[in-house]
Amino acid sequence: MSLLPAVELQTRPNPNATVIWLHGLGADGHDFEPIVPELQLDDLAVRFIFPHAPSRPVTVNGGMRMPAWYDIIAIDIDRTIDTAQLMASADAIDAFIARERERGIDSRRIVIAGFSQGGAVAYECALRHPEPLAGLLALSTYFATEATNRASDANRRMPILSCHGMLDPVVPETLGRKAVMGLKADGYDVEYRTYPMPHSVAPEEIRDIAVWLRQRLTAPLD
Repeated sequence: MSLLPAVELQTRPNPNATVIWLHGLGADGHDFEPIVPELQLDDLAVRFIFPHAPSRPVTVNGGMRMPAWYDIIAIDIDRTIDTAQLMASADAIDAFIARERERGIDSRRIVIAGFSQGGAVAYECALRHPEPLAGLLALSTYFATEATNRASDANRRMPILSCHGMLDPVVPETLGRKAVMGLKADGYDVEYRTYPMPHSVAPEEIRDIAVWLRQRLTAPLD
């Protein structure tokens, strides 16, 4: 599979860890590019990859074409989405993971992160991945494929950080909490943090993400 276009940044030469970070609906890979210096991980050698989602018609936006990991057909309680498109997007992220492995990055030094729609893809991709990953970062999102995800035993112990705004009018905080409760019931190690913000990212959240990423990317490899 050919790789999607993406933005790449390195905190230092010769990275030994990678964060693959997926943007939300209507954005692109540049959306979270400015967060890299704010994370203050310059003492670590980390490669950040911000893929661009394909442009496609989105039903809830009147069929307008925009960058989207999958079509959202209806904004109902749990979202009605094009699951096949979400799965194809997860396959596209698998290709980035495979490329990082070819570059010499241990899978246990790879974090999958995603915001909103990108977070739904991140859930699907990371939880089913056959090799152990460093962690999953789910931001203002929901677990769209919870009922169909074929979880890999390799990532049953993978640390997960889920962050959500308590004032989110786009992806209600109840959906973020539902995903976390389901994962905890299945035995996953999930940390859930909420912030007094809408569908966005807050400074306090960035600080928490930075601490969590540092822990994940410096943890001893078993």
